[in-house]
Amino acid sequence: MTRTLAIAASAVVVIFLGVIGWLTLGGAAPDDQFAQCRASSVAGDLGGPFELINGRGDTVTDKEVITEPTLIYFGYTYCPDVCPLDVDRNAQAIEILETRGKIVTPVFITVDPARDTPEVVGEFAEVMHPRMIGLTGSAAQVKAASQAYRTYYKAHDPVDGEYLVDHSTFSYLVMPEHGFVEFFRRELPPEDLADKVGCFVDAV
Repeated sequence: MTRTLAIAASAVVVIFLGVIGWLTLGGAAPDDQFAQCRASSVAGDLGGPFELINGRGDTVTDKEVITEPTLIYFGYTYCPDVCPLDVDRNAQAIEILETRGKIVTPVFITVDPARDTPEVVGEFAEVMHPRMIGLTGSAAQVKAASQAYRTYYKAHDPVDGEYLVDHSTFSYLVMPEHGFVEFFRRELPPEDLADKVGCFVDAV
């Protein structure tokens, strides 16, 4: 795969983020316990139940995965540059939070189940962070999880047996008793992400 192709894929993702329609900037409701932490609002409900397969090959539900504050990212392990950078940013933020006495679970959900088997996502997650949970599933299971969080993904036609997958690049903070509480853009540095996630953790 050429570097040009990889850059083109990244550009498509950036363009998509520029026109995505369901995300609106604004404040939170006055009675929201997380109001002081929020930088945005989302039209309608976001997040919800899912059933996926972890790196050990076990079928798990959202209730079994989200047992503490959880930072979720949708991507794929064959991603040439965007996903590794985003997932590493999340892992760095998780480590910063750990030094502050706050435990947040990093989760990686693939949007390329054809190539990302349980073993593949399990190894990827372990390399990125020792507590990261890698999840895959059938095409239908992955689609259902993606739709719950309103993420976008679309695979390109294969070129010499390889293909890229366009996808949205937000990270989602989900709390066990509250569900989805906030999303974060990929431009946010690790320290800033840790600060923002920490605010929500402290507000529980």
